Amino acid sequence: MSTEHARDPLHGVTLEALLNQLVDNYGWERLAKEVKINCFKSDPSIKSSLKFLRRTPWARTEVETLYLNMLEEKQERTSGGDDSPWANWQKKGR
Repeated sequence: MSTEHARDPLHGVTLEALLNQLVDNYGWERLAKEVKINCFKSDPSIKSSLKFLRRTPWARTEVETLYLNMLEEKQERTSGGDDSPWANWQKKGR
């Protein structure tokens, strides 16, 4: 595997897996607000969304960007961030 692929969070993630994670994380209603496409608003399903996203590059790009933002948010929540007032509380007590 090249280092370029190792750094790309989309590498090896299928569109279906990406979409399932977004639906699990946000739900269809929030997805419809974030990415304004009918397949998220009107009778949403994975199958219809995949069909549309595979044919519509601009929509796929928006969904991939939302997925990357979701990953970044999750990373920030798990890392706690250095600016968190609780980040070093254990170290300070020693």
